Amino acid sequence: MTKLNENRKENIQPRPPVVVVVGHIDHGKTALLDSIRKSRVREKESGGITQHIGAYEVEKEGRKITFIDTPGHEAFSQMRSRGARVADIAVLVVAADEGVKPQTKEAISHIKKSGVPIIVALNKIDKPEANPDKVKGELAKNDILVESMGGKIPSIETSAKEGKGITELLEIILLVAEMENLKGDINKPGEGAVIEAYLDAKRGPTATLLLRDGALNKGDIVATPSTSGKIKILENFQGDLIEKSLPSMPIIVLGLNSVPQVGEKFKVFPDMESALKYVEKKERKAEKAEVIFVEPGKKVLNIILKADVLGILEAIEGMIKILPQERVLLRVLKSEVGDINESDIKLAQSSRASIFGFRVKVNSSLLRIAEREKVRIITFEVIYELVQGIRQVMERVMKSEKVRVDLGKMKALVIFLTEKNRQIVGGKILEGEIKKGTLIEVLRNDELIGRGRLISLQKEKKNIESARKGEEIGILYEGDVKIEEKDTLLIYLEEKHKGEL
Repeated sequence: MTKLNENRKENIQPRPPVVVVVGHIDHGKTALLDSIRKSRVREKESGGITQHIGAYEVEKEGRKITFIDTPGHEAFSQMRSRGARVADIAVLVVAADEGVKPQTKEAISHIKKSGVPIIVALNKIDKPEANPDKVKGELAKNDILVESMGGKIPSIETSAKEGKGITELLEIILLVAEMENLKGDINKPGEGAVIEAYLDAKRGPTATLLLRDGALNKGDIVATPSTSGKIKILENFQGDLIEKSLPSMPIIVLGLNSVPQVGEKFKVFPDMESALKYVEKKERKAEKAEVIFVEPGKKVLNIILKADVLGILEAIEGMIKILPQERVLLRVLKSEVGDINESDIKLAQSSRASIFGFRVKVNSSLLRIAEREKVRIITFEVIYELVQGIRQVMERVMKSEKVRVDLGKMKALVIFLTEKNRQIVGGKILEGEIKKGTLIEVLRNDELIGRGRLISLQKEKKNIESARKGEEIGILYEGDVKIEEKDTLLIYLEEKHKGEL
């Protein structure tokens, strides 16, 4: 063996496994990671659900494991799919007291498409209603056959609350990783994927990268298909400054010229010229102006979306696309990461748009400008509350509609009194029910000749609230035409219905 080959062999070393944790909402994914990391991330999350992808390193008997925590809310299908794509191993978390749910099935689909090995964590085993055997049967129906049922997929019973099964889960992960023979070349230029990205108000474009192979050093030139730059600051997942990162490490980098797209691949280049060639020439999706044709008479709601990170922005855009738009068209004029700024308010003012922000700030001076210019700014901490807020504004754009409700029909038999625009008319109810305070259409020979109001009702010289078919009554009528004997009176109401999508 030549010296060159020996050196190359030394460069290729075992790398830590990258593990994605997936499953249905509230089945305990983040709580399980909390138990593993001995931290309390879940308590910091708005609404008790994870809304960003986080990557974390843990150590077990001197060996490292990188975990990717993906959001469980239904809005984050793309983010979960992305998480599965960058992983070596998938831990499918299923609550032992609830079993297989819609997002469990979706997660199974993503894992199978990615082709990574699966480990099942039957969580919440501490609950009295937990039934692991039943859950295993449900998993089998979805082509996930665990070892205890004759399959090849390992399963562990866990309790994030009590810390049960955590050690065994880590041992299984390391065993599967050993079987997968995961390697990385530490002398190769680094490459990997963008896990998260956002615009930090003080530090500028910030990206969380997962290094899949090679090494990434402070000062390296990096590019994705949408941006490039020289790494000025390199941090580990805990925010500590480092000079170099190795395969499977999650890292935070600063120095990119703009915020990259979440899910993009990144590479290290020898010089900026090579990096720029890698960057796509086309405009970023977020900067493209979409041409929308609006039907005449159709209502339009213009909105500006601001979010703290791109992954969230992507999820919001996906959710609002499925809002009903038959009656009100939703037009997104601008969609980007970062705090709400003066240019957002100017755009909103000129286009009569509303600004919706997710986990972003707006300073008091801008709020005063927005109030003066009558620009609506609404910020949220939970994604589905933001989408619901957009829906409510869309419904307010629609005017309340008057809906006619037919109540009954009456035949005029005798005119007792006529003065100015009022008459007392006696008659018989032919259909339905007649109530006081309702509206009247006067028909003569089946033709509409005028309209009026039914002021009051009487029967046997006593005031009544309503009367039904077959009863003979007297009414006090007020209207623009005179009722004659044998006219037909249609009694109805007009109700205001709130605009609904």
